[in-house]
Amino acid sequence: MQRIPRDLARKYAFDGRDEPLLRVQPGEAFEIETWDAGTGYFKSAQDKAVPGKRPGFDRIPPLANPIAGPVYLEGAQRGDTLVITVEEILVADYSWIAVGPKRGPLGESTRWPELSTDYTTKILRHTPGPSGTMRDGTVHFNDRITWPITPFIGTLGVAPDREVTTSIDGQGEWGGNLDIRDVCPGHRILLPIFHPGALFYLGDVHASQGDTEFTGTAAETQATVRLRLDLVKGRRVPWMRIDKPDSIVSVYAYRPLEVAVETATINLMDWLITDHGFSPTDAYCLVSTCPDFRIHVYQMCKLAKLNFVAGAELPKRYLIT
Repeated sequence: MQRIPRDLARKYAFDGRDEPLLRVQPGEAFEIETWDAGTGYFKSAQDKAVPGKRPGFDRIPPLANPIAGPVYLEGAQRGDTLVITVEEILVADYSWIAVGPKRGPLGESTRWPELSTDYTTKILRHTPGPSGTMRDGTVHFNDRITWPITPFIGTLGVAPDREVTTSIDGQGEWGGNLDIRDVCPGHRILLPIFHPGALFYLGDVHASQGDTEFTGTAAETQATVRLRLDLVKGRRVPWMRIDKPDSIVSVYAYRPLEVAVETATINLMDWLITDHGFSPTDAYCLVSTCPDFRIHVYQMCKLAKLNFVAGAELPKRYLIT
């Protein structure tokens, strides 16, 4: 099986000029070894998020949130849709979260000065589950609080149409740093393609995350990701879509949040009308009356130029075709 090793997974931009690291056929499984968002800097509670101490933070924008790629998919052309099937994510034996002055919405807090005066790094230990691996393992927040490892890919996408976009704050219809918990094993991710070969990138795996990623970092970890790429020829989705076993999700990112929510919902309606035989009236009324229609706020952290990421979800049992 082809693989991108971790020592090559250190790019910090989605750039259509990059030479491919892999060339794969549609449906071919391959693996990517990823760094964490700090490129290995955070190993213990003593490793603080002080910009002057972090490698790459003397650059503007900083070299953070590394990605691997591009992966060239044979037969992919501009105007096609890329289909990413995430098969497995195996995380490392720990993850980290870092808070401190000017980091996140409480980085200048006067109510809780410890959040804005001191840098704090928490190391979250991972332990294997019954399988003996991290597939069914546990995140240990502290000695009392634990939860199952629920890994997902925080940053993935294809090279944008023309611009070079950083992996730390780049977002768009092509993907980017979106931190969507539904980009996880068993789900298919759909993205529009802008270049021959699609030029796909991936990185920034999280072991777990709460809605909004409120501090700006979650359970950041290294991982090995196994996935496949496929194509829908001659058709281009407007923005990221997620095909889950029992539901569909339309994604959009923007500020203010209400624009992200509205556009994600409109794009979901378009999906219902175009692919599933709904009339515009029925699609419009369904999202307002169905008790199982859901809005997710995946990412809403105050970090650099990041937009707020919303997803509009509908169970497949309501689909006509």
